[in-house]
Amino acid sequence: MADNKVTLNYEGKSFDYPIIESTMGDRGFDISKLRDQTGLITLDLGYKNTGATLSDITYLDGDKGELYYRGYPIEQIAEKSNFTEVMYLLLQGELPNQDQFAKFEGNIKSYNYVAEEMKKIIDAFPRSAHPMGVLSSLTSALTAFNPKAVDVSSKEDMDNAAVMLIAKFAHLCAWTYRKKQGLPLNHGDNSLNYVENFYRMTFRMPNDKFEMNPTVVSALDKLLILHADHEQNCSTSTVRMVGSAHTGLFASISAGVSALWGPLHGGANQAVIEMLEMIEKDGGDVAKYVEKAKNKDDNFRLMGFGHRVYKNFDPRAKIIKKAADDILDALGIEDKALDIAMQLERVALEDPYFVERKLYPNVDFYSGIIYRALGIPTEMFTVMFALGRLPGWISQWKEMRLHGDPIGRPRQVYQGAAVRDYVDMNAR
Repeated sequence: MADNKVTLNYEGKSFDYPIIESTMGDRGFDISKLRDQTGLITLDLGYKNTGATLSDITYLDGDKGELYYRGYPIEQIAEKSNFTEVMYLLLQGELPNQDQFAKFEGNIKSYNYVAEEMKKIIDAFPRSAHPMGVLSSLTSALTAFNPKAVDVSSKEDMDNAAVMLIAKFAHLCAWTYRKKQGLPLNHGDNSLNYVENFYRMTFRMPNDKFEMNPTVVSALDKLLILHADHEQNCSTSTVRMVGSAHTGLFASISAGVSALWGPLHGGANQAVIEMLEMIEKDGGDVAKYVEKAKNKDDNFRLMGFGHRVYKNFDPRAKIIKKAADDILDALGIEDKALDIAMQLERVALEDPYFVERKLYPNVDFYSGIIYRALGIPTEMFTVMFALGRLPGWISQWKEMRLHGDPIGRPRQVYQGAAVRDYVDMNAR
């Protein structure tokens, strides 16, 4: 391999593939001509070593435990920014000045409503329906009420569609929660910021004065920021794949919601609470389950510890831990399952077995604790995740369209039956 190319020797011939440089992290080499030149394709199950796109949005370093939005460290963003500003950053590439921020926020508020007919759609779902199924369906249904096609060659058209969806998606998430709880649906309030508006729509009870809890708002704001984007994960790649067929924004995001629904992706914080409830039901013996986790012959695994990508401490977990502590202190929650969570946290941070293996609490562990403390049902956790991830999905969809990426069409290595002749049924 030369510094600027990779050479493949195959059947007596040499083929050169140029190195693609990166600002940070992995470099790649361009194999777009590999099949035409050699008749070969690459096989990479799960795309673990395959770069499907060039992107300017998010970068994470799993070994170092670092995450950047448009080059800004997540620690600085979470401390100094807010979710609306982060949405602008992801969508536009730069932090807004005061006028840009005011205009962006005003544009969101101009769409801070959902057509009344949408209520008929949500009414058709039984309360037993999983919230993610409801949310995916409602997101797709937005197309019916906004039938004008988005000109994917127009940045202005795409920005307008993005702002519209950002405004309306908060309603859909709040209404999905209200449906699950059997509560009347609330509408938006333009005197509030984005997170406050969502908080009110979700939790305001009928015939009762709503009190805005700043600790809760701050924790929700940070959670949404921390989930806003995370490179080419399963749901983001799904949004890009569906969008590559020039599918509309609403339908592409609906597909992303469905991908996030999977327990291996967006359901991790739900799994944390289910684990805590299981330990509580079994008597709350934390030491017993810690030993089970250490036993390689035991199938039990501690949920919310370690991370598939981060081989060090999840940088988002460091930030959200304080928010979780603040929520528990401010609300004075007495909950055995959350007590168990705090015991497990201490073990993971102090026990040599976990420290040496870097099995630290991750963002799913702490987000699950916060949602539990707020009284959000476990089935709703992934809906909250989707609300945070929305600006990342939209930014990735927009980037793909502006770059003119071709339609996604993975290849395969076929290992089925060889060519054979059809046999009539009476001869089989």
